[in-house]
Amino acid sequence: MKLFATALLALSLNAVAAVDLAKSEFKWTGTKITGSHYGTVPLKSGSLVVEKDVIKGGEFVIDLTGLNVGDLTGEYKGKLEGHLKSGDFFNVEKHPTASLKVKSVKGSTVIADLTIKGKTNPVTFDVKKDGTTYSGKLVFDRTKFDMIYNSGNFFKDLGDKAINNDVTLDFKVVQN
Repeated sequence: MKLFATALLALSLNAVAAVDLAKSEFKWTGTKITGSHYGTVPLKSGSLVVEKDVIKGGEFVIDLTGLNVGDLTGEYKGKLEGHLKSGDFFNVEKHPTASLKVKSVKGSTVIADLTIKGKTNPVTFDVKKDGTTYSGKLVFDRTKFDMIYNSGNFFKDLGDKAINNDVTLDFKVVQN
């Protein structure tokens, strides 16, 4: 009985909280020599492990099939979305989701594993809490996930066609 009570107490201290998918946002920005593009990607699922109001873990699945370009309209919007979903970038047909798994949190700094196109790499970013909302900015190097299209690290003489390797994800995750 004492063991059962201890286990129950441990479970209540580490609460797994669902994420409100409709209110949570992941906004991406990619930059190049001549400017930038931005848009959104929806969450497919998400959960946080919270202990005494502090994040201890979490897992998020990003639905790459829903990748949206926000700075273009019409034909050019469709072309860029198609290109980003192609094998040059996310290869959505083979890899429809990406995931982020929180490994640890130290203060406001999160250490997590980001998986894109079946490749996992560590990422570190800061998170800010406001009520039941967690927000921050995650930056990752796309070339570590085999997205080398027009990267100056892999191709020379690209001129104004060069695309920067870093992609920024501004996020807002709302706990249910």
